[in-house]
Amino acid sequence: MTTQPLFLSPTLQERIWGGDKLKTEFHYDIPSDKTGEAWVISAHENGPSTIENGPLKGKTLTEAWENNRDYFNRSETDTEAYPLLVKILDATEDLSVQVHPDDTYAREKEGVPYGKTECWYVLDAEEDAKIVFGHHAETTEELKTLAENGEWDELLRYVPVKKGDFIYVPSGSIHAIGAGIVILETQQSSDITYRVYDYDRTDDQGNTRELHLDQSIDVTTVPHKDPELSQTQTTEDDLTITHLVKEQYFTVEKWTLTGEVTKSQSEDFLQLSVIDGEGTLTVDGDVYPIKKGAHFILPYGVKTFDLAGNMTLITSYTS
Repeated sequence: MTTQPLFLSPTLQERIWGGDKLKTEFHYDIPSDKTGEAWVISAHENGPSTIENGPLKGKTLTEAWENNRDYFNRSETDTEAYPLLVKILDATEDLSVQVHPDDTYAREKEGVPYGKTECWYVLDAEEDAKIVFGHHAETTEELKTLAENGEWDELLRYVPVKKGDFIYVPSGSIHAIGAGIVILETQQSSDITYRVYDYDRTDDQGNTRELHLDQSIDVTTVPHKDPELSQTQTTEDDLTITHLVKEQYFTVEKWTLTGEVTKSQSEDFLQLSVIDGEGTLTVDGDVYPIKKGAHFILPYGVKTFDLAGNMTLITSYTS
């Protein structure tokens, strides 16, 4: 069992709505100025992160999960897939309107272990930026009629957002990130997306992207209901912890540090992303410089650690 943190390098994903902020803001080596996603903590087959340090340097997080189960407080006979996925998304254009299935539907219809409940922390947003979150249909039949007739302005619910906002998106929620928004997304480790509407856009070859209207109607929650979140703050030394969400699949917190703190950990593993500032992480006397754009996991063997500096982190773990 290791007591070293696992620092991770992201997998970069090009998207027709992507931009270059993953380079300009986070200094990642992006493949093009249409880079929409950085999968920064991922053991998913479509974009696993790579470990940058220690005895597992050069291995993927997937390989670590499969071959070093004790790092995550799992037994050798455990067949569960890595449960969480963290991304940064740079939307220079509106993302498609979409919805994700729950675990049961994903397993029965898609043969994958997880559906997709997710949440977003808004890292940046242009003035007047907005998201799609929810719909106005009162019945499934009304949802189907409005969607099939393309009456999107009547169907879709638009919500303004600003930097620092947090949105919890349970499976079954129709949603879309709007243009001019950068988010950090924490989600179940799933890549199942049902596209409801894509603004009739075409790719470089003039092809429209596939829609999944039947599946979308199957899985959408009707009527839409906003989740009720009870967010609180606590302090430990120079650390302020904002408890963003604690739900079935994950707990997500924002940590704001202005000095020093010694933390204890009792989770199976803790995921951390530095979204602003810089400082140091100390584990067992080893000091690791960290700054905006760093992503790492503290394995089960790390019971205490020290943070110092002026920085903001988003942390997550399985609830």
